[in-house]
Amino acid sequence: MNSGPLAGVGILDLTTVLMGPFATQLLACLGAEVIKVEPPEGDGIRQIGPMRNPGMGHIFLHANRGKRSVALDLKQPAARTALLRLAEGADVFISNVRPAAMKRLGLDYEALAARNPRLIYVTCCGFGQQGPAAAKPAYDDLIQGAAGIPWLMQQAGSAAPAYAPVTIVDRLTGLHAVYAVCAALYAREKTGKGQAVEVPMFEAAVQFVLGDHLGGLTFAPPLGDPGYARLLTAHRRPYETRDGYLCVLVYNDKQWRSFCAAIGEPERFERDARFASQTARGEHIDEVYAWLAGVLRTRTTAEWARLLEAADIPHQPMSSPADLLEDPHLVATGFVRTEDHPSEGALRALGNPVSWSATPPAAPAPAPRLGEHTIEVLRAAGLSTAEIEGLLASGAARAQPTGRKRR
Repeated sequence: MNSGPLAGVGILDLTTVLMGPFATQLLACLGAEVIKVEPPEGDGIRQIGPMRNPGMGHIFLHANRGKRSVALDLKQPAARTALLRLAEGADVFISNVRPAAMKRLGLDYEALAARNPRLIYVTCCGFGQQGPAAAKPAYDDLIQGAAGIPWLMQQAGSAAPAYAPVTIVDRLTGLHAVYAVCAALYAREKTGKGQAVEVPMFEAAVQFVLGDHLGGLTFAPPLGDPGYARLLTAHRRPYETRDGYLCVLVYNDKQWRSFCAAIGEPERFERDARFASQTARGEHIDEVYAWLAGVLRTRTTAEWARLLEAADIPHQPMSSPADLLEDPHLVATGFVRTEDHPSEGALRALGNPVSWSATPPAAPAPAPRLGEHTIEVLRAAGLSTAEIEGLLASGAARAQPTGRKRR
């Protein structure tokens, strides 16, 4: 059995691409036993390179550690029957297949709850299912646009609307799914009952965006335009120094007073009304940050780092992904480590950001090959050897040969 705060929790994972797999990977990192159910061709994200072997792309490897893979063709009745057997012993069923499709497959909440009333059934979907957009397809790019992120990027100085270059909606929705699972498990401990839980991408993204940028529209009638001015100024970016860039945030009164003193202009904080308070700086944020940008161009990155450290001003280097592999803090904590994958060889693996004093989880196993655990999982669910062989022979299930390395 796994270790960790969710040890003993069984999760049946029908998610694909990134939002759902990211959520279930985090649950696996907390000790849950995750069975990833894939179609015979595998989760599509397996094919996104770079990769050493087909079907083992880098994003898949990071988002599916700690899981076991079972390959089932759920369009075939025998495979659906096998899945229902798996659901009878699960604590959580999680899917990002659109609810209408799950109902057509006979795998909706009512069907599974009839077999397992304690089951927590989690639907990760694009839009809340009570609204007119319920049936629309959803991907990170689409929901970024619908939630206003490209508009904000242009407001903040981008030459044209642009998506954030990270799958921010997939991942923040995945985090919502993780806490939803944990909260539902807690509720079940008190009531003994399972339930259906819905986690929509659009609403999650809108909450994320409007929490910062509803601005004057917060009030009825409005007290101004939408937007948080400090986040939208074109001067909020890594600052150019004489020989590079540095990320600096002079934020509160104490820090501004210290910064002005450190550069030999202590009177600026007291005499320039634009700098004198949080409210005043917010009202003049373009001017304040433009001035700061001009000052930071006068010294080298190393000179500024020494001066800001002495003045207790928050600052960080501007890192690339390659830089992060050598970051002194991450090296010291062992957050990025090298592991040996049975088929892919040496890989860099990311750690769990959360630590636990009493129930620390073990490092999760490497991401599985497609169908690597089909036979053992179906056998553990009570299917006979003849039933499993029948599924494999008909193509309703697929199993990966064991003991073979493909480096």
